[in-house]
Amino acid sequence: MVESVAPHGLHHVTAIAEDPQRNVDFYTTVLGLRLVKRTVNFDAPSTYHLYYGDASGRPSTLLTFFPWPGAPNGKQGTGLTTATAFSVPPESLGWWQQRLQTLGVDADDPVAAGDEEVLRLRDPDGLVIELVASDGDSRSGWDGVAAIPFDSAIRGLFSVTMTEQLLDPTAEMLDGLLGMQHGQDTKDGTRFVMSGAAEGTAVDVRPSNENRGVQAAGTVHHIAFRAPDGETQAKWRLELIEAGVQVTEILDRQYFTSIYFREPGGVLLEIATDQPGFTVDEPLLELGQHLKLPPWLEPNREQIQNTLPSLRVPPAPKSG
Repeated sequence: MVESVAPHGLHHVTAIAEDPQRNVDFYTTVLGLRLVKRTVNFDAPSTYHLYYGDASGRPSTLLTFFPWPGAPNGKQGTGLTTATAFSVPPESLGWWQQRLQTLGVDADDPVAAGDEEVLRLRDPDGLVIELVASDGDSRSGWDGVAAIPFDSAIRGLFSVTMTEQLLDPTAEMLDGLLGMQHGQDTKDGTRFVMSGAAEGTAVDVRPSNENRGVQAAGTVHHIAFRAPDGETQAKWRLELIEAGVQVTEILDRQYFTSIYFREPGGVLLEIATDQPGFTVDEPLLELGQHLKLPPWLEPNREQIQNTLPSLRVPPAPKSG
């Protein structure tokens, strides 16, 4: 019986891209996120794994990518996470609309969605990103690049949207096995909220008659929820297994440990620990500046570097 599983917010969202340089340019220069880690997909080391977030890459601020050169375009549909939302200060939404228009980004006009105002845009691969005017978000964001003023900077993840053929089986996992609370119902679906964190706690589930989505460039690979530490994660894993969920072993991701499983609609979920974080292998001021490999891949560094495309990254911030 599941008794204690209760993730306390979104940890990160991982998506698929096609061109790594185009990905870096968009998320650092257009959206102003910090590239906090340049590493590889540990399961496929010939591919980058790029992490973007706030100044230190704190959990709840992270969007990460597997950029596979030549990857085909995916297709949104059921069984996928179809939108990733970031929080921005309410007064900045008009500023963002003008900025995106000036830069030629594919974006819609802001619209009201429940109690929130949302600006929806698409990255160069077609991944749907939403900027949500969110009052009272205390996260500081990252204002180190892209000429984005502090009072407009993205604060961190706000929510994710999962599109499902059937709402009830997914809802039963979220509020029955994962300890989320049934929040607001809208004409588009249902919101579930995690407790224990002030921001980045919402999961929206949208029922749809669309065809099943195709996971490739421009789609989300998985979403990750936060566990405070490894001991708690291990306990949650055993409880999920006892409830009949097929869960992976605990995997070392260098900057956190992870377990993976699927919800009934097919979306891949992860529970990741908050620690040890991104400064475990490079100083705070140098985050994202160098290719970092876990110890078990370090002996193959030369071979791995030779297979990866060259990448220009924003310069490190100046101290002081």
